Amino acid sequence: MAWPHGLGERASGGCDATVNSDSIHIFTFRILSSGAIPCRRTFSQGRRVSPAGGRFRRSGGREGAFVAIATVLLADDNPVILNHVRKLLGRNTQYEVVGAVTDGDAVLREYSLLRPEVIVLDISMGELSGIDVARTLVDSGCTAKIVFLTVHEDSDFLNAAMDAGGSAYVVKSRVSTDLITAIEAALSGKHFVSSCLAYDPL
Repeated sequence: MAWPHGLGERASGGCDATVNSDSIHIFTFRILSSGAIPCRRTFSQGRRVSPAGGRFRRSGGREGAFVAIATVLLADDNPVILNHVRKLLGRNTQYEVVGAVTDGDAVLREYSLLRPEVIVLDISMGELSGIDVARTLVDSGCTAKIVFLTVHEDSDFLNAAMDAGGSAYVVKSRVSTDLITAIEAALSGKHFVSSCLAYDPL
């Protein structure tokens, strides 16, 4: 296959290639057409991009253009919460829920299969807590941003969750107002904590 200038053979297998502003639109189209995994959500001239769980959706603007969306795995032992969060994220075109599970073991299994960019993770989920799951994921080299969603409005749980690798901590009483903001902050490399709690990330 002939690739645009600046893209090598490796792009067809893992989309690990250097792209530029002239080739990015063609590159995106060919990845989607070939069924390969789309690349990370941020592109700039001359910057190296690497495989990730992100996907692309056609924008409503210029013909042929695509916008990046972040893939999200949900984990909560309460199906009502799972359904609510799925609907909440479904109203935002920047995110796609690719899985929903109810226990910690399933989180570990589905992460290895789906490779989402974000994991929205409950803390109390039976034998394997969300904090234990986060530690295991981080120790295994997980690159997903972990956003805790919990009923625990307690500084001890907050500190333990963030120390385990969390990027954000949202209490369930504020899920409708805080979750999207928390995910955006996490994807930007920042921390977010619901305002009912105080956190110093030092």
